[in-house]
Parts: sequence; C-alpha cells; structure tokens
Amino acid sequence: MTTTISGKEVKKVVVACDAGMGSSVMLASMLRKQLKANAVTVEHTPVNSIPADADVVICHKGLADRARASAPDKVIVPIQVFIGDPAAAAVVKAIQTGGDIRG
Repeated sequence: MTTTISGKEVKKVVVACDAGMGSSVMLASMLRKQLKANAVTVEHTPVNSIPADADVVICHKGLADRARASAPDKVIVPIQVFIGDPAAAAVVKAIQTGGDIRG
C-alpha cells in the first residue's frame, strides 16, 4: 500500500533499523540537524518498535516489509544506504519545502 504525506504535516521522522551497525544512528543524527529549523523530531528505533506518533519511517529496503507490518498506516521510505541516499535527501527536501513524501 502506498501512502503519501505532505512535508508540512510531518512532525516526527523515525529511522528504523535492525542491524545495530551504527550507520542508521548517524543518519538519525544528520536528519535531526537538517530538520531542526522545521521543528521535526527525529528518533531512532528498532524496526519492530516504530512509535505510533511517527509520520515518516526511513529504513533500509531490506527492512521495509517489516516496517510496514509494524506501522501499516505510516509512510515508509526505503533506502539503499544510510548515508547519502537520495530517498532520505528527498524526505528532507519535502519537509523543508512542503512537498509530498510517498512511501
């Protein structure tokens, strides 16, 4: 199921992971800095524990199905790599400009 949210409506972005390698924590930290001016909260959580108040979930493409099962009504944005992925950059841009985010 594809869901869409306007960047203007996003209050919380969750970076969900499973591996514990640290790269997803680095992504969450980078997003926190990039979205600070937009008053958006960024959290890092396990993929099976996505909070109910998340608006957008960013996770590795290999975890996207588990993220959708954990948070079926949320916008799930799968990425290939945690640092420098164009999909994550597109989420930031959409929040900053009020564009649509599709999951």
